[in-house]
Amino acid sequence: MTLRAEDFRPHYRDFLIGDRILLTGHSHQAWPDVAREGLLQSYEDAASYVDDKWSRAYETADELRTHIAALLGGGQVLGENIALASNTHDLLVRLLSALPLRKKPKIVTTNGEFHSARRQFDRLREEGVNVVAMDAFPVASLAERLLNEACSQTSAIFVSSVLFATSTRVPELNELAIQCAVRGLPLIVDSYHHVNAAPFAPLDAPAFILGGGYKYLQWGEGVCFLSVPENCALRPVVTGWFAEFGELDVAKEEGARVGFARDGATRFAGSTYDPASHYRAAAVARLFRDQGWTPEVLREISTHQSSKIIAMLRAGGVPEEDILTPLEVERRGGFVAVRVTDASRVVTEMRKEDVFVDSRGEVLRFGPAPYLLDDEIDRGVECFLAKR
Repeated sequence: MTLRAEDFRPHYRDFLIGDRILLTGHSHQAWPDVAREGLLQSYEDAASYVDDKWSRAYETADELRTHIAALLGGGQVLGENIALASNTHDLLVRLLSALPLRKKPKIVTTNGEFHSARRQFDRLREEGVNVVAMDAFPVASLAERLLNEACSQTSAIFVSSVLFATSTRVPELNELAIQCAVRGLPLIVDSYHHVNAAPFAPLDAPAFILGGGYKYLQWGEGVCFLSVPENCALRPVVTGWFAEFGELDVAKEEGARVGFARDGATRFAGSTYDPASHYRAAAVARLFRDQGWTPEVLREISTHQSSKIIAMLRAGGVPEEDILTPLEVERRGGFVAVRVTDASRVVTEMRKEDVFVDSRGEVLRFGPAPYLLDDEIDRGVECFLAKR
């Protein structure tokens, strides 16, 4: 199926207002109009059912779990293996708290991880955990280098499938997962900057997969997930009462060992949450399903857009070494990163022209999305070339 931006735009009337150009797709994509319907439904259920609304909220959460499992390629990932939380940091902290860090005080990761993980690892290092952050580049050898750095004292390996700063895809993750499984070593993959920007190939071995809906899924805030290997028996230290939700009526003996639900995903559950975000996300997920907006279709659009941006940057005189995103389509995620002196100033100047981009440090990021017209991308890049 070949789709154009014109096929998407009627579904985004609330966000596509005026002449503004939304090239912030790597940070915050527009929500389809049906997101409003999802939010209203959550309100109506609360008003109609009061505390009984939770049975409907749980049905919505289960619908999302099934959708997430499909996005992760199916295979060993099932909806019942998906834990949900308002952000990936909550899930990461629960997972880290379940690792045997006293006996195996080493975590192997990279220097290219998103800030929620990077900051948490830095703080753990201050407390004596041996966090080894491997250089993410050269990325071709990253998976092998991560595995070689691991030892008998290693509790886990943590790596992104797409690096958030440069839009570089990390290869050989499947082989890394297989080798980690052979060693009995937990592998944690951050898929946040991958899922729906490109198809996520299923892994042939168990792994923990983190991700969320804020960016390419267009779900908005509050919907993040952790795929948990089947039969996981880890016992998080940081744990909420939902992790024993099905056993609340069972009498607890004083001093008894803290119990957990039998299935692995529920072990990583938190506590009472705002279900409105799930209603919003489910409405958007249904739209994507009904319209046939699959990861494969979205990838075709994304590669056209990112290739167009890169070609315009090169034609506009941007040095190739300052285009941090791989030129090769198969190595590229869903956005284009450019090294710019005083990037935040350029972002501010572009915003005055109603062109929305974002930056991190000296890196400015163009985040195309399927509802963007080619003409809008042209105007957005031309604005950047004039302001840099």
